[in-house]
Amino acid sequence: MLLIVLGPPAVGKMTVGRAIADRSDFRLFHNHHSIELLLEVFDYGTPPFRTLNTEIRRRVIEEAAATGTDLVFTFVMGLDEQDEADYLAGLAEPYGDDVAVVELVADLDTRLIRNRTEHRLAEKRSKRDVEWSDANVRELEADYRMVSERGRDAPGERLLARWPHLVVDNTDVPAHEVAERVLAWLATQQ
Repeated sequence: MLLIVLGPPAVGKMTVGRAIADRSDFRLFHNHHSIELLLEVFDYGTPPFRTLNTEIRRRVIEEAAATGTDLVFTFVMGLDEQDEADYLAGLAEPYGDDVAVVELVADLDTRLIRNRTEHRLAEKRSKRDVEWSDANVRELEADYRMVSERGRDAPGERLLARWPHLVVDNTDVPAHEVAERVLAWLATQQ
């Protein structure tokens, strides 16, 4: 199974993904695994960075699917962006129908606090310039809709409607409790 954990920056996708992996047979492939690797060689957003980031993610997910590996993949998606919905659909394709989505939501103030946590900064070297990172979280919040809306007809909602989809407001819920809730929900989907 591919479990996609979606949500805006600093909502806790990686932390919840790790908690799910710690409590199950899932392995975690968070979006910064490929980003941090590539930043050692290429600047963010440059053509070689984009090409290789796409390829690394695609190949890891293909191999995980081919070997029957249960995988958690974290992703930030602009739900109104057709190209992002197409990209995520392509990444999920090797798992066929064995895909589920957990969407995490928390308010901006909570996410800005989480953006500066020691755990996040240890895992994501690119976020250590916290002033830049805070500004990036705010900019993405202003420029993109990253939380789904029931009944909305947009590329992201159309994609999410293809798979079982659980929304969790994790503002005041620790990652281990979110993980337990997600695993219990997944058991009902099988």
